Amino acid sequence: MTETDNLTVEKKVFPVLKMSCAACAASVQSMLENTEGVISATVNYAAAIVKVVYNSKTTNPAQMREVIKKIGYDLYIDESEDEEIEIEKIHKSNFKKLKSKTIGALLFSLPVFVLGMFFMDIKYANYIMWFFSTPVVLWMGKDFFKNAFKLALNYKSNMDTLVAVSTGTAYIFSVFVTVFENYWHNLGFHNHVYFEASSVVIAFILTGKMFEEKAKGNTAEALKKLMNLKPKTVNIVLADGYFEEIPVKFVKKGDILLARPGENIAVDGLVVSGNSFVDESMLSGEPVPVEKFENTKVLAGTINQKGTFHYKAENVGNTTVLSQIIELIKEAQGSKSPYQKLADKISGVFVPIVILIAVLSFTIWYFSNADKHIEYAILSFINVLIISCPCALGLATPTAIMVGIGIGAKKGILIKDAESFELICKIDTIVLDKTGTITTGKPEVTNQTWFLDDIIYKKTLASITKHSDHPLSATIYNQLNISDLFNVSEFKNITGMGNTAVVNGKLYYTGNLKLMQTNGIEIGENVLSIILDYQNQGSSIVIFADENNIISVFALNDSIKENSVEALKILKQKSIELYMLTGDNNAQAKAIAEKVKIENYKAEVLPEGKTEFIKNLQKQGKKVAMTGDGINDSAALAQADVSIAMGKGSDIAIGASQIIINSSDLMKIPEAISLSEKTVATIKQNLFWAFIYNIIAIPVAAGLLYPFTQTLLNPMIAGAAMALSSIFVVSNSLLLKIKKI
Repeated sequence: MTETDNLTVEKKVFPVLKMSCAACAASVQSMLENTEGVISATVNYAAAIVKVVYNSKTTNPAQMREVIKKIGYDLYIDESEDEEIEIEKIHKSNFKKLKSKTIGALLFSLPVFVLGMFFMDIKYANYIMWFFSTPVVLWMGKDFFKNAFKLALNYKSNMDTLVAVSTGTAYIFSVFVTVFENYWHNLGFHNHVYFEASSVVIAFILTGKMFEEKAKGNTAEALKKLMNLKPKTVNIVLADGYFEEIPVKFVKKGDILLARPGENIAVDGLVVSGNSFVDESMLSGEPVPVEKFENTKVLAGTINQKGTFHYKAENVGNTTVLSQIIELIKEAQGSKSPYQKLADKISGVFVPIVILIAVLSFTIWYFSNADKHIEYAILSFINVLIISCPCALGLATPTAIMVGIGIGAKKGILIKDAESFELICKIDTIVLDKTGTITTGKPEVTNQTWFLDDIIYKKTLASITKHSDHPLSATIYNQLNISDLFNVSEFKNITGMGNTAVVNGKLYYTGNLKLMQTNGIEIGENVLSIILDYQNQGSSIVIFADENNIISVFALNDSIKENSVEALKILKQKSIELYMLTGDNNAQAKAIAEKVKIENYKAEVLPEGKTEFIKNLQKQGKKVAMTGDGINDSAALAQADVSIAMGKGSDIAIGASQIIINSSDLMKIPEAISLSEKTVATIKQNLFWAFIYNIIAIPVAAGLLYPFTQTLLNPMIAGAAMALSSIFVVSNSLLLKIKKI
């Protein structure tokens, strides 16, 4: 919040409900921008979110909500912790209603379509079609008419307007023809009805809206999972040493809190007593739990392992790192891409222009000198609306996208929204998280050197590592694979260094270089050379020694995934610039970067640093894709133009991403780009046909050929042309299935 004498500026992101097309987003944005006190408003239709900057001294969310409710939309302004849960419930409820309406519309439209296309001349055909189309138009499709009416009252329009006017006109015209069939015969016209045009169009559009509503729940689901990392309650330590369970929202800075094994850390804080290992992978992306002891920081949402400790609250409420990540995601999703702006402009112009042409055509014919000027006026109006019905234009993109998504699913590439699918073939930069994306995310023993190679020593080390809780110890124990173990006594954990233990009456040390130096264990030049060599390779080092000698040195590394090198090579061949980001130290980052031949990398990057890194690339005009698998990547994934999650990563990263690689195989990224290229080419072909069709068909429907033919286009031909345009678009999209990806 920024405050001056007369201005208190606030920036908030709200979910927008009941939007059905890109023109809806334009209407909501326009209404908010013209509201007193609103400085700026940006509506993201794909995410169903609006980012509003406003003067809180002049307006508030409740007033903004009332403004857009006037045109049939709604704002969800409840900012409680359960916001995302409620939004998810709303999406599920809307989807359930849409599904029942869609199924009903398809079932009722089927006999209308069959009769209208093949059996129009049978007895009572018109009355049968009237009977079946009426529930579709007046019940399943009533929202189109309600929305169009509310928008019209505020001088707005969207695709609902065109659907309502075209299907409504076709339906009313068909009812008139059915009831007064002799009237049209006397005028010299065949009594053709268009019940199938009204009902089938509504059924198709409802089907598209149903799939769209299902996809809208992704953002809410991802944020809900992220927010669930914060526990609802926490144990606060009282003055007498006892503790009391209280809601997290009541925690204040300076409170002493208890962290027990298996619990999520409630707020950001500082350990004051005790020690444990904490899994920070959801924030850092690194797989190895971090040791916590006195004066070390802990972060909200991370998971305590086996130990118990007390920590002092430092950042609470919305100031925690986790809360900031949540806000980063919301803000990134609230922004609007240039592609959406273009779609808004096209949708905003197309609808009123078609209606204007229809009205203009009616007017010209009505005041013409033609013998049947009234009938021609009505026919031209109906023809324009029917022939320009949004089928071809509306199906051009979604049919190609649906086929492309189906092909991707078979290849293990899951695409969650059309915009990113269209955009991925245009990216010129890919930012990759290291751990779990390029690498497996699991530490493995990559090198080991034994200076005293005796089975007794291996058995001793296995016994000690089995006794330890440290994740690297577990990796070494699994590597040794020895089950017949010695008894271990006097086991001691040395904070930040390793441990000591007595086996068969002899003292042993297992840990880092500092542990050896602290206990006066001599490290020869040969041993030191091997240790430094392993460290330069970016490895974590574990040294095993007795009181006199270094027995062995282990190098543990996060191994590179199979196909990573080849995949990155193919991406480079596509002239895509690659960047690697990691929370690891520089030596480890450099080692991995050299192995996979990535020149651009950055080490020790925090979650917010990844987001800023992507923002900076975007400011340079780059189209950026982000690939990651951890919760720490989720804000950066949301900020990127295209977000790609590796399928074996966290639910949060997957929920926040637009494209998911099921197999965690980086080779799928070049495949996704190739699939996108083929799909976008098909979309362009479809859109070209749809626009050319409208450019030619609308003037013909209005009567352009009348001077040459002395007659108007028969509405039956207009309906057939509309159907053929849709058939062409769908057929062209289906050809994707036989193209090599």
